[in-house]
Amino acid sequence: MKAEDFLEGQILLIDKPLTWSSFQAVNKLKYVLKRKYDLPKKFKIGHAGTLDPLATGLLIICTGKFTKKITEIQAQTKEYTGTIVLGATTPSYDLETEVDATFPTEHINDALILETLKQFLGEIDQKPPVFSAIKKDGKRLYEHARAGEEVEIASRKTTIFEFEITRIALPEVDFRVQCSKGTYIRSLAFDFGKALQSGGYLSVLRRTKIGDYSVENGITPEAFEKKILE
Repeated sequence: MKAEDFLEGQILLIDKPLTWSSFQAVNKLKYVLKRKYDLPKKFKIGHAGTLDPLATGLLIICTGKFTKKITEIQAQTKEYTGTIVLGATTPSYDLETEVDATFPTEHINDALILETLKQFLGEIDQKPPVFSAIKKDGKRLYEHARAGEEVEIASRKTTIFEFEITRIALPEVDFRVQCSKGTYIRSLAFDFGKALQSGGYLSVLRRTKIGDYSVENGITPEAFEKKILE
């Protein structure tokens, strides 16, 4: 590829590694491309949908004129796989924070799990986690949370198109979910645990698809660097 190809626009499918922020992944690709090609200072590059550092999987990165497609790509249906741990909660609804409460799980069986997930199909009301990047009173929610400030979070409508349980090995439950833009899988894990009269938090999350784009066709930032610089 030539510099012109990236300036005209490319859609790059990246398999984001664990602990990397989406910002880090974009910066890595920007560094690699600028190192390889004589790109202008105003070279545009951005991602179509943030993935938390504790999540892996598909991060779509657009370059040049294709950065105009970001909003369109972000609006497409997303697919995730992951693991919910039942019987406990964390303030962040995932492993970013420590367990803050435990709950009974003796009453939970396969039949109850499969019956309960039906509540989460279709349009649902969902509250974003307090540890999220949504802004409230000029500050991101996670900034309020880390400062120990309590804030009222409004629920929002989201749609779960498919919710499938792929493995039950209590307290762990593996799942695959297809959902609309703006869905928080961490909140889904928390709400699912609550609906089971217990607790729940997300221990593993991987984004597998956005629209027709699949992580199966993605490469890691390191593999991208090797491919461009070789």
